[in-house]
Amino acid sequence: MSIRVRFIVVIGVLSLVASLALAYSSYKFSVKNAMEDAKTQGAIVFNMIDSSRLYFKHSQRPLVAELVEEDRFYPEIMSGFVMTRGVWEIFEKRFPGYKFKQATIDPLYLPNKADGDELKLIKMFGENKATKNSEGIMTKNGQRFYYFARPIAVTEGCLRCHGTPEEAPKDQVEIYGTETGYDWRKGEIVSTSIVYVPLQRAMTAAKKSATSLFIMGAAGIIVLMGVIWYFLSSGVVTPLAKLQRKTTQISLGKELDEDIGVSSKDEIGDLAKAIDRLRISTAKLLERCAGK
Repeated sequence: MSIRVRFIVVIGVLSLVASLALAYSSYKFSVKNAMEDAKTQGAIVFNMIDSSRLYFKHSQRPLVAELVEEDRFYPEIMSGFVMTRGVWEIFEKRFPGYKFKQATIDPLYLPNKADGDELKLIKMFGENKATKNSEGIMTKNGQRFYYFARPIAVTEGCLRCHGTPEEAPKDQVEIYGTETGYDWRKGEIVSTSIVYVPLQRAMTAAKKSATSLFIMGAAGIIVLMGVIWYFLSSGVVTPLAKLQRKTTQISLGKELDEDIGVSSKDEIGDLAKAIDRLRISTAKLLERCAGK
């Protein structure tokens, strides 16, 4: 393998490794930024929903309770769960892809039934009462989400609707029945409010960015290899090949009257001058030998 080819191979391999490392670093950096962004978004969205719920709980519901008969139940104006669900339905239309769920072990509203992952969260909150929130990565239906969750503990006010069917408002029993959503106990963690921030778009963008960076790097390598090949050929390989041929001819006593023909001002030029001096010395030596 010639020097030129070996040099190109080494440079090419090193450049390829550098491009792969740069693309990988770009991908990891993009993913990290996406996670940080998702974390911030999740906290903002969750706190918006939670603030709405708290405002309803402390400001609106007491007033509604004074205006509505004790046995009556209008979910849209009397249930914090229904209120937050309604707010989210409007939000979701404007920001599709985000998800919010009041995941509950035994809910009145069956779509709020906690799945396997959410049940694990509720259990974790129940076993660690000091834990105020949980966040991380979760996969739902093949899609990755960054989730932000907080526990919901049963309070005295919850038992009006979730104690026993006999004590619950009659309107509620007519709407939701008596099979689920009852027999809650004060202080228990029975539910978690959880916001899901979609990561698919950010992950796809990170992969696309890394791929584009690698392609541009590979294209740059090809151009670089072409430039290196050209300068190696014209500035190193061709002059050396010419010097090698001249040196061979001189060693055979041929072309001693011809100039070397290499005049670059670098190490190869210095080598050419040395070989030219050898040519002259050889020619003179042969002339003396011939004159004897």
